[in-house]
Amino acid sequence: MVDEPGTTSAPAARRRPGEGPLAGIRVLELGQLIAGPFCGQLLGDYGAEVIKIEDPSAGDPMRRWGHTDGTRDPVHWSVLARNKRSLGCDLRSAEGQALVRRLAATADILVENFRPGTMERWGLGYPELSAVNPGLIMVRVTGFGQTGPYAARAGYGSIGEAMGGLRALIGEADRPPSRAGLSIGDSLAGTLGALGAVSALVERGVSGRGQVVDCALYEAVLAMSESLVADFAAFGHVRERTGSVLPGVAPSNVYPTSDGAEVLIAANQDTVFRRLAAAMGDPQLADDPRYATHGARGDRQEELDQRIAAWTSTLTHHEVERSCEEHAVPCGMVYRAPEMLDDPHFAARQSIVAVDVKGSELPMQTVVPRFGRTPARVRWAGPPLGDATDDLLDELGFSDGDIADLRERGVVR
Repeated sequence: MVDEPGTTSAPAARRRPGEGPLAGIRVLELGQLIAGPFCGQLLGDYGAEVIKIEDPSAGDPMRRWGHTDGTRDPVHWSVLARNKRSLGCDLRSAEGQALVRRLAATADILVENFRPGTMERWGLGYPELSAVNPGLIMVRVTGFGQTGPYAARAGYGSIGEAMGGLRALIGEADRPPSRAGLSIGDSLAGTLGALGAVSALVERGVSGRGQVVDCALYEAVLAMSESLVADFAAFGHVRERTGSVLPGVAPSNVYPTSDGAEVLIAANQDTVFRRLAAAMGDPQLADDPRYATHGARGDRQEELDQRIAAWTSTLTHHEVERSCEEHAVPCGMVYRAPEMLDDPHFAARQSIVAVDVKGSELPMQTVVPRFGRTPARVRWAGPPLGDATDDLLDELGFSDGDIADLRERGVVR
């Protein structure tokens, strides 16, 4: 059997200098799919030791999600679980739950994204965990939060995007709402969950106490909604889908080029529009009453976009970018992965880094933001299932025989 630990505090003695500003911070990640694991990815990116606790039989479903050509496993896991160690542990068993309580006594942060009540049914609610570690910070990422009439509902990031107001704004006005092409709702919740965890760490430095960080998917999206709610409350204005433009803000759109590329030009400020007019070889356009002011350009947005598109269509994307750069006009090509991998600025800043995956180099995005004094980096890709199980159980005082017994009975892997 797994013995229960005694009461302790967050293990300050384990903290050590190292890579990243969170070096020495231990994180237990109990969630799965994207929202909770993305929170864990960020904390791991910043140097924390992240212990990913997974189902011992199959692991996190993200191990099998994502694009594949049929010859190799998907690589989404290699990105989402980078800088983590894996412990296969059956959370539905009493011994697995006791093992998590022992690990929680050594941790600074615990991240989970199960439906409310799940952790409590397993005896892993915050009262139980804080009893063995009063300094523990528990990040709880769910669809609708820990309280309220919707708390028990199942919720994915897509539902959070819908109810948080994002889906209503994506796409063309005459078509149904679209999606961003990325799991934005999950990533926003994971990002704010990580920010909440770090904020709670700062507060713990004053009070010595941990706390629960309650992050709802729909609220994470709502937090990014600018003045959407306030505009309606004050003026009765409902923001709607407007495709590639922001109504009244012009020019700021995607324009075609002669070589089939697309470039985004943003010149909606008066002084910048004057520079764009010069780049177009038509400097008098900036003094034309139809386009001379922000309001006038907004009133003639479609007409102005057509004029700019007529200019960009005669040039390659390199020529458009070069002309805009010479006149200090914000401009950028609409990138996909091939352009990112080929861009010299990406290369110079190492925005894409190569990480070893089973003996081959896999490019992926680097750690953001950059830290000047405590640099963080991608140390390794997503780990094999249970790669750290023996080391962690040995650290907790289990004998080789105990570990073998737990493995044979399926409690750990």
